[in-house]
Amino acid sequence: MAELELLGGVREVPREAWNALVGDGSPFLEWEWLASLEESGALGGRSGWTPCPLVAREGGRLMAACPVYLKAHSEGEFVFDHGWADAAERAGIAYYPKLLVGVPFTPVTGARLLTAPEADRGAWLPRLAAGLRELCRSHGLSGVHVNFCLEDEGAALAEAGFLLRLGLQYHWSNAGYAGFPDFLERLRSKRRNQIARERATLAASGVAIETHAGDEIPEDAFGRLFELYCSTVDKHPWGRRYLNRRFFELLRQRFRSRLHLVLAREEGRIVAGAINVRKAGVLYGRYWGALREVRNLHFEVCYYRAIEACIEEGLCRFEPGAGGDFKQMRGFDATPTRSLHFLAEPRLHHAVERFLDAERAEAERAIEWLREHSALKA
Repeated sequence: MAELELLGGVREVPREAWNALVGDGSPFLEWEWLASLEESGALGGRSGWTPCPLVAREGGRLMAACPVYLKAHSEGEFVFDHGWADAAERAGIAYYPKLLVGVPFTPVTGARLLTAPEADRGAWLPRLAAGLRELCRSHGLSGVHVNFCLEDEGAALAEAGFLLRLGLQYHWSNAGYAGFPDFLERLRSKRRNQIARERATLAASGVAIETHAGDEIPEDAFGRLFELYCSTVDKHPWGRRYLNRRFFELLRQRFRSRLHLVLAREEGRIVAGAINVRKAGVLYGRYWGALREVRNLHFEVCYYRAIEACIEEGLCRFEPGAGGDFKQMRGFDATPTRSLHFLAEPRLHHAVERFLDAERAEAERAIEWLREHSALKA
């Protein structure tokens, strides 16, 4: 009989055992990424994120797990529930702490209820869903929030009384393009001409663009990653330095084989770059930064060079991250994202349920409209 247990962090699980649960799934679920967040101090302490992964073992063997965090706020989640928290406080309901199942600071869909390859996933999903509800009740927490989860997980959580929330992101799909010009031909003429103008403007600026992955990443690039990250978050009033320099140092040591960088140089000096992650035929855009403003540099570094790399390497999909309606104009199509929410207090649960019914209908209409108005020709 398997027993569920809360640990003090992913670092308490052997690397090989945890990664066996992840398999070909999202790279941001891998031990190297999650443990680096813990070890760097981005999590724990006064961050408001307390790692407490849920694990299940049978005969000493790890059979299932969830990346769980005890949260003292709602920052860094990218599924926004600040309005729910405000409503709860006005009703005299303590909203924090709460449980979050997901990857900190990372709005990327992936498994949240992890199961071993030999496990009966269909049997384990309801058990994990029930276990999360019980954790919420036994610890007197306001709720459990499972962000950016898979469709089969969403179905199991909904059966356990969780509420479905739909969001959307813009993803690029490789339709077997022979090269970037082939992709441009799929675009409507207005968008195709727009991209051509943007690329020509940047080419005339004298900035050189490079793409590197894994062991081919030049050493001087690693020294600039934290600066590039900070250059973006520091320029926006809503920006937060969730990550620190130590985290990027750990990525260099542990995660280099997954990294895919697009760098912009001026007279040999790195002036901008995008930090991407590659795994199992998918490229994920994570962080971008520019130390100098150059017109159209963002589109070239973050999107066009990544698309070119996907075509050249035969990758099937490029997920550039959350937000940005301008992506839709450049060949990225609307894709639904899912999160599931359980609120322990019945009044709050029913209020959120009514809100989500309306929001979900609006999200479905928006996705349908965006797909009908795709920048790609039918």
